[in-house]
Amino acid sequence: MKVTLDEEKCCAAGQCVLAAPDVFDQDDDGIVVLLDAAPPAEQYAAVHEAAQLCPAAAIVVHAQED
Repeated sequence: MKVTLDEEKCCAAGQCVLAAPDVFDQDDDGIVVLLDAAPPAEQYAAVHEAAQLCPAAAIVVHAQED
């Protein structure tokens, strides 16, 4: 899995941080910060949930090809 962000779309709702705090954080303005662009398998479900919950669709989850 690879995670990318479009920080310009971020509306600072914070749902990503609540769903996957090991992968996402927020800066002082509430804008999403990516802590781990290639999270471990145990974080996959939380990352997918964060992407689904994001009201601005700022999180994109890509399948990692071997």
